Amino acid sequence: MEATREIYWNVNHALIWVMYLFAFLALGGCAWGFRSRLPMYRQGKPLDRLDRLSLRLKLMVRGALTQAKVLRVQVPGTLHAFFFWGFLLLFIGTLLIMLQADFTAPLAGWTFLKGTFYKGYSLVLDLAGIIAILMLAGLFVRRFLVRPKALPTKGDDYLAHALLFTILVTGFVVEALRMAATEVHQNPELARLSPGGLLLTPLFAAMNPATISVTHKAMWWLHFFLAMAFIVAIPFTKLRHLFTDPANYLFTDLRPKGAIATINLEDETAEQFGAAKVTDLAWKDIYDADACTLCKRCQDRCPAWYTEKPLSPMRVVQQVGEMALNDPQGDLCRYVTEEVLWDCTTCRACQEICPVDIEHVNKILEMRRNLALMEGKFPGDEVQTAMGNYEVNGNPFGLAWAERGAWAEGLDVVTLESGEPFDVMYFVGCYASFDRRNKEVARAFAKICSAAGIRLGILGKEEKCCGEPPRKLGNEYLYQTMAQENIERIKGYGVKEIVTTCPHCFNALARDYKELGLEVPVRHYTTFLADLVQQGGLQLEPGESFDCTYHDSCYIGRYADIFEPPREMLQRLGGNIAEMDRNRLESFCCGGGGGRILAEEKVGTRISTARVQMAGETRAPMLVSNCPFCLTMFEDGIKTGGLEGNLAARDLAELVAARLPRSSAEA
Repeated sequence: MEATREIYWNVNHALIWVMYLFAFLALGGCAWGFRSRLPMYRQGKPLDRLDRLSLRLKLMVRGALTQAKVLRVQVPGTLHAFFFWGFLLLFIGTLLIMLQADFTAPLAGWTFLKGTFYKGYSLVLDLAGIIAILMLAGLFVRRFLVRPKALPTKGDDYLAHALLFTILVTGFVVEALRMAATEVHQNPELARLSPGGLLLTPLFAAMNPATISVTHKAMWWLHFFLAMAFIVAIPFTKLRHLFTDPANYLFTDLRPKGAIATINLEDETAEQFGAAKVTDLAWKDIYDADACTLCKRCQDRCPAWYTEKPLSPMRVVQQVGEMALNDPQGDLCRYVTEEVLWDCTTCRACQEICPVDIEHVNKILEMRRNLALMEGKFPGDEVQTAMGNYEVNGNPFGLAWAERGAWAEGLDVVTLESGEPFDVMYFVGCYASFDRRNKEVARAFAKICSAAGIRLGILGKEEKCCGEPPRKLGNEYLYQTMAQENIERIKGYGVKEIVTTCPHCFNALARDYKELGLEVPVRHYTTFLADLVQQGGLQLEPGESFDCTYHDSCYIGRYADIFEPPREMLQRLGGNIAEMDRNRLESFCCGGGGGRILAEEKVGTRISTARVQMAGETRAPMLVSNCPFCLTMFEDGIKTGGLEGNLAARDLAELVAARLPRSSAEA
């Protein structure tokens, strides 16, 4: 006898129309629920997130089916992914039942749930159901028994677990009752291919056929109505992420990492810059609140939250949704609070770990723009002073612009205004130009380039700050003013290539300046030097090996995906790298990003102190980075963290310069 089973066994076929009626009602309720949320999203400004549609569709399918981003956090990610795959297989199995019973069999006389295919179908679906139950149990234990710190648990979570668990269990009970009546004794070989149902059949062994029949009908309809309740509940509960999350992969930001909308400051009709209320944000910013699963991964990786500050990226996303739902014309910045907004270092750790492509940072930046441009507010008096210094002197220190190129005295570095030939323009940045400690980095880099036969050209006194710190603090006007001056001079001198030692300058020039008309290739010195060494253009003398740990600065690591070149360079120099637990994409911020290099930390532990303590745990005597902000913050963190004498902060350029041939180093 060919392996198969009767579809809708023991269910009155005359009542199948009832099943479809309620199924359509449930689907209608689900659709209505999602439609009712559309006006909330439409409160936001227009934003095109359907360009390059073929790529977006691939991202959506790949993101949803592979669960790759969910799996980046091992334990909860594995539980969620296997539950999703199990439940997905059960859903597909249900669709196949419907396809045969209501379409192919009655319309074409074709049945495919039979023979070998049915055996595989039966085994796969039972295993999928067992796995789904086990994974759901694991998720239940984690949320309700282990209770990770600060993991928000709401009524939605209880409802979701209860519905999913009862749907899965009643499904197996229905199967066990059918098997007790039709398979266990009549076809035991086939019954073994349904291990989930077979496991429960002993519970019904003592029942007579009539009782099994009645119980089966009751459980079948209970299972069905639970499934319908689940469908209706989706748009009204946290379960909506079943649809909003795949859609968020579709709506993902395809611009370069960290891209920010450039404000048209010449628009005389503009009455508002930045976001004072929810309606000043884009619709995607509001939609993100519905896509958020409250997994708290962003919060766990936020350096501000880690150091006892009030900023929670997860909470900010939810607050945007709350305002959109309850008070769209309300004061968004006061609701989120200024303190929270200024705490952000724009390190992008929250966005990088988010399993559903939520965009946290730009929401905060838009609110900062309102505070800075519309209200004239900044995190503290020290930042207000720095802004004044930028306006007058083009740097945050208030030092004379004429001294900007003084660090290069005695080196083979030319100013562009001199008209002398040069190979590459070095955009020095404020810290390497004026900060005592970072001047050493600039001089080291210049010596390296001279040893490689590359002559650097600098703007010198004509260079202004790249504008990145003011921009991240919301002062778009000041950023654009300085950026336009820099671009005008770079274009005027016909520069063909730019290199910088500052990751913040690198991101500003390589990405942000493009929107203002700069098309010159820009490189960070880590990849620039790595290529020189690899191509034989830079010779280094061998030296003793040394122990160190390496810090991935946020704007070179997470923003630019440059992780291996600096490590390879360190290894060429003889460095034995002891990695910190938080490295590469999971690296921890120095605390200087987002313009915070200009502001005092007044709440909680200093972020730089927390980071150098992580470095201290490796017991390596040297902390290496490639960012002037990081170097500055780490030297301060070493002092405040009590690690002086045990840990020294060094820039990669300094270590490379120390291995130059003696004649080159002296020159």
